[in-house]
Amino acid sequence: MSPSAQFTVKTSQHSLRHLRVFLCVVDTGSVTRAAEFCFVSQPAVTQALSKLERTAGLPLFTRTPQGLFPNNAGEVLARRLRRAFAFLDAALGELSPRLRVTATTAQLNALIAVREAENFTLAARRLGLAQPTVHRAVSQLEHEAARPLFERTSYGIVATRAAQALAQAARLAFVELAQADADLAELKSEEAGRIVVGAMPLSRSYVLPKAIASFRKLRPNLPIQILEGPYADLLAGLRRGEIDFLIGALRDPVPIGDVEQRALFSDTLVIVAGQRHPLRGKANLALEELAAYPWVVAQKETPIRRHFDALFAPLNDRAPKSIVESGSLILMRELLDTSDHLGCISHLQAEAEIARGLMHALPVDLGHTSRPIGLTLRQNWLPTIAQQQFLDLIASRG
Repeated sequence: MSPSAQFTVKTSQHSLRHLRVFLCVVDTGSVTRAAEFCFVSQPAVTQALSKLERTAGLPLFTRTPQGLFPNNAGEVLARRLRRAFAFLDAALGELSPRLRVTATTAQLNALIAVREAENFTLAARRLGLAQPTVHRAVSQLEHEAARPLFERTSYGIVATRAAQALAQAARLAFVELAQADADLAELKSEEAGRIVVGAMPLSRSYVLPKAIASFRKLRPNLPIQILEGPYADLLAGLRRGEIDFLIGALRDPVPIGDVEQRALFSDTLVIVAGQRHPLRGKANLALEELAAYPWVVAQKETPIRRHFDALFAPLNDRAPKSIVESGSLILMRELLDTSDHLGCISHLQAEAEIARGLMHALPVDLGHTSRPIGLTLRQNWLPTIAQQQFLDLIASRG
């Protein structure tokens, strides 16, 4: 199972053929020419447009004797569809040019599910379909591509490189279709979709609570999902389209080329102790004194842990050895309260706990640990109005 299998399989119910017909009408302004280009009848084009408008709950065209012209809703939908097919068609074309015409939503949904579950039975269960149905959908893609898309191993069914690329492209395309639904709902003063945030520890106690409270005044009902987990898993979820953006400590360098980072503010680390710790109230603390106590600190490969290890590097083999690795503020607070553990944590994350007297900041200068905190997003991501409102609130720190 892939590290990011915790995220929901992204599927779509839209007809790709109808969406392509719609774009062709937008480009040509004519049902007749769209029918010719798409190799379907004129009634089929008219029927596709009618179904899309019923689904959207809005007219998508202004109809005149000179032709059909997309109205505001039509332009909104067309913009999202062009983005969706830019992802999808490149990957389909790598397998077979005909797949751009023949591939269906159901087939791509099946591909994504099997890619994630690495098992046809589990994939079918996730989709709520019979196993033969899912197997047939994948087989149809393989037949058109004239190559297998999955390989059987002792660990399960593993997607080929081409299948992985297509599943990723389909996921991102389906995200754009979901965004299109939200954009169209906005035009009707309705709400659709949700906001999914990958939250690193600092954001959960400092930025997000205020931003969510402010956002609820603007949009009381739009679902917000906060996902927690290791940075690598959150990053994978972001790249696959299951997460809208990450918020927390930025990485240097940027971890991979298809994401971008936006700094919002800086933060430093702080060393904290319980109210009854022997070092509380003591000035001019030496590294050796700090190293003598057990610690609670973030896991390896995190920015906090790198600063912590660098702090005690001069002590060599006398560096702290009794370490609990955790990003949980609650666990740290309770350990500090019931033992002589010390903690190394983001200052802003611990700010409220320190103000309430639940932790005590030791007088150790860690100004050199300043690090940027901000957003990580997919490159060229286009947020909906609601998502942009939420981002603006985060940028203003709620």
